[in-house]
Amino acid sequence: MRSIRAAAAGAVTLSLALVATACGGGSATGGGSNDSPRTLTYWASNQGASIEVDKKVLQPELDKFERQTGIKVKLEVVPWSDLLNRILTATTSGQGPDVLNIGNTWSASLQATGALLPWDAKNFDKIGGRDRFVDSALGSTGAEGEAPAAVPLYSMSYALYYNKKMFAEAGISKPPATWDELVADGRKLSKDGKWGLGAEGSNPSENIHHAYVFAKQHGADFFTADGKPDFTGDATVAAVKQYVDLMAKDKVIAPGNAEYAQNQSVSDFAKGKTAMLLWQSASANLKSQGMSEDDYGIAPVPVQSGTPGTGKQVNSMVAGINLAVFKNTDNLDGATKFVKFMTSDDEQKILNKAYSSIPPVKTAQSDAAFATPGNAVLKDTLAKSAVALPQVADESQFETAVGTAIKDLFADAAAGRAVTTASVKAALEKAQQQMPAA
Repeated sequence: MRSIRAAAAGAVTLSLALVATACGGGSATGGGSNDSPRTLTYWASNQGASIEVDKKVLQPELDKFERQTGIKVKLEVVPWSDLLNRILTATTSGQGPDVLNIGNTWSASLQATGALLPWDAKNFDKIGGRDRFVDSALGSTGAEGEAPAAVPLYSMSYALYYNKKMFAEAGISKPPATWDELVADGRKLSKDGKWGLGAEGSNPSENIHHAYVFAKQHGADFFTADGKPDFTGDATVAAVKQYVDLMAKDKVIAPGNAEYAQNQSVSDFAKGKTAMLLWQSASANLKSQGMSEDDYGIAPVPVQSGTPGTGKQVNSMVAGINLAVFKNTDNLDGATKFVKFMTSDDEQKILNKAYSSIPPVKTAQSDAAFATPGNAVLKDTLAKSAVALPQVADESQFETAVGTAIKDLFADAAAGRAVTTASVKAALEKAQQQMPAA
């Protein structure tokens, strides 16, 4: 899930475990039907630079689906600021779409409502089988041990984007591979009103994505094996402090970034105000802001030491968008055909090219468009060194509580207030108290 979109999700505190099984597609029954076989309603998330861009990308494909099946798809591109609230309203009101996009980090939380169609073996067989999808993408489709609540549609991972000209002018010959190298390079680059690294300090979910990766690199997690929140261990506190210290102590992030929450760090990078950016599949966004692909390089996100990989070498969360079906849609067969269409090799190539994302369908990744050096970094990260955020019912509360705690710590750093191990632990203790299982 891209950061600007995830921020809206993190801002909502959910009580999903209390939500009853609900209606989708306007059906008044408790299960799916085929009462309206000629139409579908699709809520697409805003993937492109604007809603109009998304309509231009998607409408020709929906027209193609109609020609092939005779099923007309009514498209609504929903802004990320509204999407989660719209979905939750639909689960309780019974007035929702047949098919919808969800951020993959929401999968287990929305699964807990009981409103989404489970993708068991029978349903996966209808779209070509579960084994068509890469394992990392399937790992962000719902709680472990349960049938997935959605099907992967677009896959993304974090990477380090760096300005080639600014690096050359600073005498830096290659991108940093470790955090020590990033800090050293960032200090060289932070001068004359420009900064080494950009961040979105006011974006709770962007914060949690990075903090979760840092925690993994410290050998920690935010949840116990049985899914209970555990935010205050020494390694977790150290991980959050290391992230905030990029502004507070290392001085490679501008204090003004503490207020960023709407892709401003991407714009700063595109305009040459910052030399490095940690972002999910940023190429299309940067291109839309006039930055040539020749002006920047793409490298793996740094790790504590060595080469990205498993265990403490994790350097990204598994980002992406999933495709879900309300289980009591009134066009169950049509919704299943639509998911099969959208995850077909041809459509995966078209759509993921348009959004500079990576197909979660294995065979679609073989297209030459996904073999560029930049995409090779993203694919390698997803295959070897990315992990799913916790697939627990309280995941959205986790994003809100810890992401907001980090937002407050960035505000302290920007204001010149000390960010200490004790203050970080206190902030995380407060966040843990806000969790339902605390």
